[in-house]
Amino acid sequence: MKTKLFELFQKTFESTPILAFAPGRINLIGEHTDYQEGFVFPAAVQFGIWVGIQKNELSYCRLYSLDFEEEFTFDWTSFSPKKGHWSTYVMGFLAQLKQAGYPFKGFDMMIGGDIPVGAGLSSSAALSVSIGTALSSLYDLKLSPISISKYAQNSEHQYAGVHCGIMDPYASAFGKKDQALLLDCRSNQHQEIPVHLGEYSLLLVNSNVKHSLADSAYNQRRAACEESVEILKKFYAGIQTLRDVKVSELEKVQQLLPGSLFPKAKHIISECERVHAAATALQSGDLDSFGKLLNASHQSLSQDYKVSCAELDFLAEKAQDFPGILGARMMGGGFGGCTINLIKTSTVSDFLEKIQQSYPTKFGLNPSFISVEVSEGARIVG
Repeated sequence: MKTKLFELFQKTFESTPILAFAPGRINLIGEHTDYQEGFVFPAAVQFGIWVGIQKNELSYCRLYSLDFEEEFTFDWTSFSPKKGHWSTYVMGFLAQLKQAGYPFKGFDMMIGGDIPVGAGLSSSAALSVSIGTALSSLYDLKLSPISISKYAQNSEHQYAGVHCGIMDPYASAFGKKDQALLLDCRSNQHQEIPVHLGEYSLLLVNSNVKHSLADSAYNQRRAACEESVEILKKFYAGIQTLRDVKVSELEKVQQLLPGSLFPKAKHIISECERVHAAATALQSGDLDSFGKLLNASHQSLSQDYKVSCAELDFLAEKAQDFPGILGARMMGGGFGGCTINLIKTSTVSDFLEKIQQSYPTKFGLNPSFISVEVSEGARIVG
């Protein structure tokens, strides 16, 4: 992709581009905790988005998307991002930089990526971070990774209409090879945790299903968490979100919250604890314990938070019963998407065969498989 984009940029725009790259991400553990200012544990992966960019001395910007095979031109002095169009991510980021007072002129930009579609690897965050990295380099803006992350998040909120958390752009901007990021979603600070898997690998299994109730369920879960916090504030001085409640308090919390709310609160409280335990396990090379935490996370997401589905539960249970797998859980918002599996590398082919036989028989769908590696974050690559 890098070579293809470089050569096509030269041919299309008759200039030599600066090349930026930003990766997608996985989240090892810590699901639905971000909007309670909790803890998450993402890592950058080897797939991502490339952006070629160069000044053009024109009164307008010329864009080209390799994935959509589409051109788009806009006047950089006066433009309005088009919601639902890929160019929105470019104009959304540029609009914020202009508002912050950074100087611009016309530029040419070409975009291409290799993130598997529909796998929950956060291609939109990678796109925004790659655009920000490219613009910062072209105009020598010296934007920090946290600034790029926040601009990318705001771009999603204001222009794409997606109310995402900080985790996705943050992981793309700050990722390090063989390091996961123990990220505090309140302070927006992280600790790098080494990921050395030895004879094991990380494998995503895509259910290739997305149930329509995902958006409404997300809003309901978020509202349930906020309601729980308001109740608990009467009994716990100083708590701002569920992340402030310790696992040791769960028995008391169960007595204070209605039965409709407690399981949701329990997931957030226990999941934050699991994130820290997972970081400790990886730091000490205890993959068995890390795998058990993945299994516990899936159980909590499925039974307490109720954001799984029959397809994800099937894939997680089959994986957890497989001798070569230490742990498996659903990854992402839920109601479809992928499971993440910690699997002995030598057993991958046997596991693929097992799932390729059983999953279509059960659901009439073909799964897809993605081997991921913990990789470097956003950077200039040429």
